[in-house]
Amino acid sequence: MDDKTKTGSPDRDLINAGEYYEIEYWSKRFGITPEKLKSAIKAVGSSAKAVEAYLHK
Repeated sequence: MDDKTKTGSPDRDLINAGEYYEIEYWSKRFGITPEKLKSAIKAVGSSAKAVEAYLHK
């Protein structure tokens, strides 16, 4: 669960797929659809760096 009282790293390094606003933010940041983002998270986990690497392979 996303603890909104904790900000910064490592919280900003993880994508919480259960939060709509995070899916929206990261989808826009990576320039992909929310569905593609969710698929990437399923493939490599919730680390933003791992998702980015997966998307750029």
